[in-house]
Amino acid sequence: MAELSRRKMLLSGGALGALGVLGMAVPAQARTVPWTWAPSGSVAGAGAGADPRWVWDEEADPVVAALFERGEVPLVNQLLWDWVRNDQPLPGGLPADLHDFIERNRQLPSWANPGKLATAADFNKRRGLYLNLLNGVGGGMLSTAIPKEARSVYYSAGGANMEDRVAKTSILGFAVGALDAYRPEGNCIVNSVKTRLVHAAVRHLLPQSPHWSGDIPISQEDILVTWHTLPTYAMRKMLEWQVPMSTADRDAYLHVWQVTAHLLGVRDEYIPADWAAANAQSDQVLPPNMGPTPEGVELTDILLGQLAEQTGTITRPLVNALARFLVDPQVAAWDQIPRDPFWEGTIATVWPILVRFREALIPAPLVPEIAWTIDEALRQYILLFLTKGQETKIVIPTGNRPN
Repeated sequence: MAELSRRKMLLSGGALGALGVLGMAVPAQARTVPWTWAPSGSVAGAGAGADPRWVWDEEADPVVAALFERGEVPLVNQLLWDWVRNDQPLPGGLPADLHDFIERNRQLPSWANPGKLATAADFNKRRGLYLNLLNGVGGGMLSTAIPKEARSVYYSAGGANMEDRVAKTSILGFAVGALDAYRPEGNCIVNSVKTRLVHAAVRHLLPQSPHWSGDIPISQEDILVTWHTLPTYAMRKMLEWQVPMSTADRDAYLHVWQVTAHLLGVRDEYIPADWAAANAQSDQVLPPNMGPTPEGVELTDILLGQLAEQTGTITRPLVNALARFLVDPQVAAWDQIPRDPFWEGTIATVWPILVRFREALIPAPLVPEIAWTIDEALRQYILLFLTKGQETKIVIPTGNRPN
């Protein structure tokens, strides 16, 4: 994927014609809708109410910028390579400002609830099939229909090697859903903090790219927009599919993502306190930040091609139909996912039957453990495929996309 192909550019141009200049198809309302979500609905319960579109990461950004100025990023990546467990001490030799930043920000927030985190782990064990599908395929299709996210991915270093980019994204996603996510032996704290450093690096590097125009990337709003393509979207779809869930399960699933948002650097005043607040925030920030771009179309084609290649037995038309099933028709149109009436009809008919069958089996003894084992094997296979068997970890990028 060295550059956008002429064919993809032409196809995208047709879809973008009604929205204006090619490559700048951000819906007009994205710049005009005021921020009205009340911080009283956040985990903090209060806040200044500043528009998160103009808020970035005032703590991480200067630390990472200083690493670049001092030429220390390669050394830091080398030192942090083997920092993998939540309870693991930081390696020696880190720059003092980075060491202090990580030590402060690897701590769970005071409002983190161990009981809810344990319930979330059990929920992930029982609902792994749905969550992997929704957070992986569904969330991926939504992300490529977010212009700022699609363009920031495409023109940053990860855009040149999407298998590596997806692998590193999957590392964080799988860490959030792991049974030991926030336990001492887990790695979700580590991967969240490393991802926060990556975001700061992209904010430092991407404005230097001749291909980037517009605001500084990955604002607090941008993170919230992506966040809502994961837990909020997944919960809405599971409710739509009539997956049985207790209130405690639903609240616990939200909680693990609340803690993750905090560790990614989202201010507590922006993190929804409950599902009503999350849905209200999603309705405000997600629709006006979505639309088509040629970069998003190209990334969609690559992601769906990778998915078909990973399985080896599922054809691309079936993968396309699955992707269209998971997202709104407008998103599928923006992403230019090809239609296949046969497979679309088949999935729409079979999926509710599969959900009912699976839910009937889940209460049986050992079934959750067996289901989790299968889901975990699939996750490991995906990572193995994406990394070609090479060890891959989240590292701070040292430049933008070549070419």
